Amino acid sequence: MNNILLITPPFTQLNTPYPATAYIKGFLNTKNITSVQADLGIETILTLFSKKGLTNLFQFIESTNLEISENSQRIIALQNEYIKTIDAVIAFLQGKNPTLALQICQEDFLPEASRFAQLEELDWAFGSMGTQDKAKHFATLYLEDISDLIIECVDENFGFSRYAERLGRSANSFDELYEALQQEYTYIDDLLISILKDRIETVKPSLFLISVPFPGNLYAAFRCAQWVKKHYPEIKVSMGGGFPNTELRSLSDARVFEFFDFITLDDGELPVEELISSIQIPNYDSYKRTFLLEDGKVVYKNNSTKSDYKQSQVGTPDYSDLLLDQYISVIEIVNPMHRMWSDGRWNKLTMAHGCYWGKCTFCDISLDYIKIYEPVAANLLCDRMEEMIAQTGQNGFHFVDEAAPPALMRALALEILRRNLTVTWWTNIRFEKSFSKDLCLLLKASGCIAVSGGLEVASDRLLKLIDKGVTVEQVAKVTRNFTEAGVMVHAYLMYGYPTQTVQETIDSLEMVRQLFEVGVLQSGFWHQFAMTAHSPVGLYPEKFGVLKETETIGSFANNDINYTDKTGIDHDKFSFGLKKSLFNYMHGICFDYTLQDWFDFKIPKTTIADDFIYNALEEAADFNIKPTAKVVWLGGKPSVESFTKSKKGNSWEMMALTFHDKKESFSLQTNKQEGEWLVEILKKITVSNTKTYSFQEIKSDFETHSEDFELFWYSKPVNTLREFGLLIL
Repeated sequence: MNNILLITPPFTQLNTPYPATAYIKGFLNTKNITSVQADLGIETILTLFSKKGLTNLFQFIESTNLEISENSQRIIALQNEYIKTIDAVIAFLQGKNPTLALQICQEDFLPEASRFAQLEELDWAFGSMGTQDKAKHFATLYLEDISDLIIECVDENFGFSRYAERLGRSANSFDELYEALQQEYTYIDDLLISILKDRIETVKPSLFLISVPFPGNLYAAFRCAQWVKKHYPEIKVSMGGGFPNTELRSLSDARVFEFFDFITLDDGELPVEELISSIQIPNYDSYKRTFLLEDGKVVYKNNSTKSDYKQSQVGTPDYSDLLLDQYISVIEIVNPMHRMWSDGRWNKLTMAHGCYWGKCTFCDISLDYIKIYEPVAANLLCDRMEEMIAQTGQNGFHFVDEAAPPALMRALALEILRRNLTVTWWTNIRFEKSFSKDLCLLLKASGCIAVSGGLEVASDRLLKLIDKGVTVEQVAKVTRNFTEAGVMVHAYLMYGYPTQTVQETIDSLEMVRQLFEVGVLQSGFWHQFAMTAHSPVGLYPEKFGVLKETETIGSFANNDINYTDKTGIDHDKFSFGLKKSLFNYMHGICFDYTLQDWFDFKIPKTTIADDFIYNALEEAADFNIKPTAKVVWLGGKPSVESFTKSKKGNSWEMMALTFHDKKESFSLQTNKQEGEWLVEILKKITVSNTKTYSFQEIKSDFETHSEDFELFWYSKPVNTLREFGLLIL
């Protein structure tokens, strides 16, 4: 078969490619099928934000004779400054021009418009920032000023990480998007299509696959498909990705197929393989989860007898063809976790398909991407990581799991340490009690720098209704374990959940205040509850005290559902106060403000004791160790010195063991018998060994030489080792 072209249409992230096309290309490699991929988002941005791109942009704006705001007039007046600096700034944000940071930070280098007005307010937040970070933030504001100009004067739908998102959001009817697609190309459309044209002419594909992860990619996806259908009608065009997986499951509007030949749902590997066969083999009529048009009607075909590929069979994501050294790292806002989304290049991998919990009532747990849980073996994950490091030259990994399983995280961390890999990684988790202090220390040692997880509503009643499987107290302990290990913790927070009262919203805010005040949360974000068609709340609204506004299923997108909550509470009005308070808590200030201070309307007093979280964290630790628990030593080999200790005419053979930790050296003393045993057992349980030993095996080994293992285990020498990397997992 001729080449396959895979694209991500504008726009997703500026700093790293969205991984869907890399996953499919990696799979196609296992079948020896040639493919080429492109991220048209970053390519469009780089074309626009260049000396030539801005020169053309300013000429275009001046030719329109629009009435424009003072801010846009200022930017146009400073156009020579923008044109002069743009290439250097983009190179700096690509990591190629680090010395420019010194000039950017002097604040007389970049032209400034309205985005810089917020700098004075943010001075305190960025006060301790390094030069590079401060310069990245200034450069980001500079780009956002130009973006404001584009939105006002050129294309109201422009955005760095989304394009015409409004047209894709809950578009139950295709009418508005279809009408937009009949209009003349916008300025941004022209840029996009010129890049697409070059790519189509170079690759000459017979199959064109467009991945649409978000509503903000949908319009551009249709524009690309429309151009290909008009100029190369023989090329088959297919859409897949997160947006169709959740939104287009009840698609019935035949007009969609003026643009696309196929739309596939869920895991893309087998559907794409069947599409290739249908193009190559005459009269081949086997499809996997695929919409197409037959006799003018939309039909859904799922008649393939083949089973989906296991995660062990899908290959390693392949990032070749993508412009990996040209992505730009920006710092938009001060939220430390959101910064990780926009700053730095991350290789994206998945530890497990689906969610091992799969019960949360707000989540799309009826869909295969959540419902079908299948973990990848730790050694295979590490193989894939090493392949990707060799290919991309980057050792940062973002595991994009719904919720990474603790047991697999443990196995992965051990495998990373055994292989002596230097990697940096982060992922999404559930705050469950498996994340003990020692497991968090192991994850940190393997390169884990951050975790994000859903606290959702910090109310035990609502957590039970959500079926989250955690309590606020448990979340506090887990976040403490991660924080003390040096792993940053971000919490997803939710308000407006069905039946949530005003009192519960305020109590939830108080819990969040306390979590930040005691220092066990570093980052968070409030989301307002949205009811989706494939979640338990959307499927069985009567169980959750809500009413759907309509039962009508649209002919195009169906996911977000408008509903009425029987409580009648206007949850929107809490949004500003919740977000403003959180912004301040993240910077370690305003804990002494009353909760009323964040709202301009009357709220009830919290019913939560002001020391609830503090007391939860004060509870005594559980010293019971399961016999099956694994014992691992992260430290090195000690130097050993024997000596004799005498007291009142008695003498003992003793040993001094000296260890060299990365930060400090320390020594401990034991009697000779226990010391010799300790040296040998540490060799066995060192993390570089492939065999792991259970606590019971360690105990039995000790008891072949000595008595009273418990007395020894809780003695000062072992307690010292526990502080320096002797872990019970």
